[in-house]
Amino acid sequence: MPAPGPAAPAVPGAGGERLAYRLFTGPDDRAFCERVSAALAEGYVLHGGPAATSNGGSVIVAQAVVLPAAIASADAAVANAVDDLEFDGEGHA
Repeated sequence: MPAPGPAAPAVPGAGGERLAYRLFTGPDDRAFCERVSAALAEGYVLHGGPAATSNGGSVIVAQAVVLPAAIASADAAVANAVDDLEFDGEGHA
């Protein structure tokens, strides 16, 4: 029997596990703000500032959100990687 492939990413609201990172894009309107607000109410936090551009007629915005646990996990991974570096006492800081 073949080994199972990678699991499909979870889709919020589809009964799956929440994604650690989400990027919302769309016109700068109330519906966009409601989508980001709903994610914040679900426990996500803003990741960086919003980005905005124009498609010649309307403003298109983007906002990334992450789960706090994802940030802690990434920070721990970086700390572990730094701890694993070999340092011979020479070089630049």
